[in-house]
Amino acid sequence: MNRKFPLDEDALRRLASILEDTGLTEIEVEAGDHRIRVAKTPAAVHAAPLASAASAQTTAEVGPATPAAAESGSAVTSPMVGTAYLASEPGAKPFVQPGDTVAEGQTLLIIEAMKVMNALPAPRAGRVSQILVQDGQPVEFGEPLLVLE
Repeated sequence: MNRKFPLDEDALRRLASILEDTGLTEIEVEAGDHRIRVAKTPAAVHAAPLASAASAQTTAEVGPATPAAAESGSAVTSPMVGTAYLASEPGAKPFVQPGDTVAEGQTLLIIEAMKVMNALPAPRAGRVSQILVQDGQPVEFGEPLLVLE
């Protein structure tokens, strides 16, 4: 059954507009036998397999997001909507803790989005001064996750 998919350009533009207006990274619509998915690919996101995505509390210091951290440009923000995990699996050692020195590209945490585990790499070398989210916490696009000095 090779039926041609009727592409409605206006509908596609409306879906893309919804992505921009809501800060979502992707949206999918299904009608009958047809399905369309519109997605923005955030930069520097890599998949990382995990044994389990269940939430577990860790001993990392967690503090409220400070406006100064977000404004100073030292905050590492979420590239997508999802659930933040500080370790590779429940009970495992966190990827980073406050006071740790990290190299550019080192995994800082994982964000689960649509059952895909996305490692968040350090955008630059530095020292983790504060972790702003808890393990298993839902996060929004652009939300500050931790502060690098």
